[in-house]
Amino acid sequence: MLFDLRGRHRRRAVRVIYSGLAVLIGVGLVGFGVGGGFGGGGLLNAASENTGSGGASFASQIKKYEKTTRLQPANVAAWEKLTLAILHESGGEAYVNPNTGTPTPKGKELIGRASRSWERYLALNPPKANVELAKLMAQRVYATEGLNQPASAVQALQIVVAAEPTSVSWYSQLAAYAYKAKNTRVGDLAAAKAVSLAPAAERKRLEQDLASVKKSPEGEALTTTTNGTTYTGKTSSSGEFTGTAVNTTPQPAKTSTSKTK
Repeated sequence: MLFDLRGRHRRRAVRVIYSGLAVLIGVGLVGFGVGGGFGGGGLLNAASENTGSGGASFASQIKKYEKTTRLQPANVAAWEKLTLAILHESGGEAYVNPNTGTPTPKGKELIGRASRSWERYLALNPPKANVELAKLMAQRVYATEGLNQPASAVQALQIVVAAEPTSVSWYSQLAAYAYKAKNTRVGDLAAAKAVSLAPAAERKRLEQDLASVKKSPEGEALTTTTNGTTYTGKTSSSGEFTGTAVNTTPQPAKTSTSKTK
């Protein structure tokens, strides 16, 4: 079952991981039109133009760039466009759960292809990696609800912070994913950078939040009570609590008897 955030620790971990969400949406509306899911305009302009098309145009693009990469395996631009085309396709109805906005099993298979294409792209050492595409890979493909590959998210986010070295939100996310990937060194460096860049009034809280994520990168074991039933579980990075009911029925008091002589 899913429940809204309540506890302080739940809100803290989710707040750190998604502190860049507002920035992502703001950048997305201008740069590539992401307001949710994988569709949008700008960088993902074709997605908005083909809503309800079943992704046929994206499939043709995928086929086109797959052919190009087979014939020209060192073509950096082709691998970049192939990755983007696969992400376009992954925004189709067949690949996203309409209730949660997370990938379906077919969607995970597709973003797995995007991951492999992205890795081939990076292996060619592009002189200037596509930063907006790196953001999508970290936030959508490698996020908990996607492939759940924090180490790969860290690699993508390092591209982002190199291009946006004054962003508190991206450094915070880098720290959170690094801790989840058990890369404490990168996590500590990113956390320190995020705190140093934060407004003075926010530094203490951010420092505490990041320390909490470092301590429990997978989330803390939590309990909540709803309609008289107690559940135990953890929060997801989307801010939802998934738990199972536990038996809260008071056990009868033990009694002891003694024999009298």
